[in-house]
Amino acid sequence: MTGPAPQLPLSAIDRKELKGLAHHLDPVVMIGDKGLSPAVLAETEGALKAHGLIKIRVAGDDREARLAMLETLCAQLGCEKVQTIGKLLVVYRPKPEPAAPKEHVPKKQLAAAADRKALRKSARH
Repeated sequence: MTGPAPQLPLSAIDRKELKGLAHHLDPVVMIGDKGLSPAVLAETEGALKAHGLIKIRVAGDDREARLAMLETLCAQLGCEKVQTIGKLLVVYRPKPEPAAPKEHVPKKQLAAAADRKALRKSARH
């Protein structure tokens, strides 16, 4: 994808681009016979945080139930429907911005600083 991540709700152009990106993805969440359990919602939340664009496979032949699950997922997790392909649902939510990386301090430097601190403390007593 070029440029910044699309914002929700998605435009037709954004949706088309996401469909192309989703084409080669494998489903990362499976919804079984028990439907949208708290475990499935938690797994979907984790997948959205990690990947942003995911495919979800839904067991069962009831098309209306699959669409209802998709609507519930989008409402509860703040994601946007990209497309449905048979028993596959494709959803998108922009990934959160990564935290600023911490400054790396070599272990030797940390140990030397700890030794100096210990020496100062022992010199006071």
